[in-house]
Amino acid sequence: MYNHAAVVTGNNQGVVSNAQHGFSMRPGPAWRVVAFSAMAIGLLTACSSAHDAEDVAYAGDYGGHPPLAVVGYPSTGSLGITQQVVWRIADGKVGELASLVADKEDRGVPEKTAENWIAAFGKGARGKVTAEFYDEGSLRQEVVLYLHETGQIKQIQVRATSVDGKAVWRVTMDEPSPEEATAVHPWVPKKPGERGSKTTR
Repeated sequence: MYNHAAVVTGNNQGVVSNAQHGFSMRPGPAWRVVAFSAMAIGLLTACSSAHDAEDVAYAGDYGGHPPLAVVGYPSTGSLGITQQVVWRIADGKVGELASLVADKEDRGVPEKTAENWIAAFGKGARGKVTAEFYDEGSLRQEVVLYLHETGQIKQIQVRATSVDGKAVWRVTMDEPSPEEATAVHPWVPKKPGERGSKTTR
């Protein structure tokens, strides 16, 4: 989607009129209009390049991984960050996974956590995954990942935060030991949906 536009408002024997960014261009030779239109296209591309890059990256990730099955009540933000976590684990990208951390942990903790998650769950994340989102997702959510190919279960917590003044969703990453990374909390059910996506602890 663009938030800038050029609209053709008239064509009189090859002399084209248009409105661009809220002001009107006076009719002139067609070649001048073509030149201006080419310049306007460049402006449109520049204005939307960051947005387009994000869309292209998301489309590539979405098309390059198995679809994530969802149970419960995710928000747009909690679903998006959970997808990224699963994709980065599947791809084995330690740095990119660690960059999704919610809080500034002790030096090296997110990276070590990312290494543990990838080592333990990389194979399962490349197959079918069901994510169950607990309670409502306005600010934070507990998410349980069921990795069907390996039969593993992984609980994560995602939450809204602010990065450089922008509201984003991130994941808690404070499991620097393999034992912490693979531990399954007692309240987590063996199958998705058994608690109705409501925490009772």
